[in-house]
Amino acid sequence: MHEASPPAAQPRNPLHGVTLEAIVRALEAHYGWPGLAQRIPLRCFSQDPSVSSSLKFLRKTPWARDKVEGLYLFMEREKRRTHGRAG
Repeated sequence: MHEASPPAAQPRNPLHGVTLEAIVRALEAHYGWPGLAQRIPLRCFSQDPSVSSSLKFLRKTPWARDKVEGLYLFMEREKRRTHGRAG
């Protein structure tokens, strides 16, 4: 029987521990489906969008997932920058 090795620690990976579902939900909450489709022109965001259809597509399409993760990281940096000035 094959045992899976424990996941390696990723202290420098900002996406470590963040699920793809959490990323899609955060982006949709922040930009809305139209804003998300404008930033990343994918049919799963523009035509009858839903979290489940987006996840299904993104899990099968690495280049699209990379774009979504990149937008998420950008959004998080912008949030930190904005909140840093407000305080």
